[in-house]
Amino acid sequence: MRDWGDLPKRALTAAVLGPAALLCVWFGGYGWAALMALCMTGLSWEWAKLCGGSTVASPGIFVAPSVLAALALALLGHPAAGLGLLGIGAVGAWYAASRSVGTRPFWWAFGVLYLGIAGVALVVLRGDDLVGRDNVIFLLLVVWASDISAYIAGRSLGGPKLAPAISPNKTWSGSLGGLFGASAVGLLAAMALGGGGSAGRVILVSALLGIATQAGDLLESWIKRRFGVKDSSGLIPGHGGLLDRLDGVIAAAPLAALIGLAVGHGVHLWR
Repeated sequence: MRDWGDLPKRALTAAVLGPAALLCVWFGGYGWAALMALCMTGLSWEWAKLCGGSTVASPGIFVAPSVLAALALALLGHPAAGLGLLGIGAVGAWYAASRSVGTRPFWWAFGVLYLGIAGVALVVLRGDDLVGRDNVIFLLLVVWASDISAYIAGRSLGGPKLAPAISPNKTWSGSLGGLFGASAVGLLAAMALGGGGSAGRVILVSALLGIATQAGDLLESWIKRRFGVKDSSGLIPGHGGLLDRLDGVIAAAPLAALIGLAVGHGVHLWR
């Protein structure tokens, strides 16, 4: 019999946090800025904790300030400057970590880029005054659909493992279920949000974002195995930490921003 013991707690947490996040995206402005700042602060804290340090001591002092400053620049309309600042912050984190015994310079620097690029990408995506709200909502719904569908299909069907050396619980059935869920919800979201676009195009974009979501999930699982932890923290009941919950968004957001740049200003991702 499959273990569904964590489902009620997962569902309750998602029912509270999901709508709150969507409201911040919908209204934008200070609510959106506060949501991004809160998430990036929490993610930076978890990353420093994962690396065996803190955000108030070197090299951790380079993580949150670099990420939040890049986020601020992007919110002010200067994403390129924000990305440049992330590069400087990553170099600073690397240098500071390399001077301390027992630290991991690569991982400290990687954390600045890993979190910061995703944050800037989300801000850029939402910053489109014509379709930014729709595009971020579409992205979040596809990512959540991928996660939920993969969870349900994997727990229900089981079968061959997807990557047992990285994440022993993930299966091919879960992966395929996640892609199906991402594509189906992407179609429904595109219909609800409007903007046109063929079904084939919507499915393609949704599937690509779904693949990125699963890749982010696997990457975070691999990182946690490298550090010997089960969850990034216990901040979110039933889900572990912010990194555990947002790994798919962190991976899919840069891809969504690139698609947005490719289709142009004022155009929905699925067009």
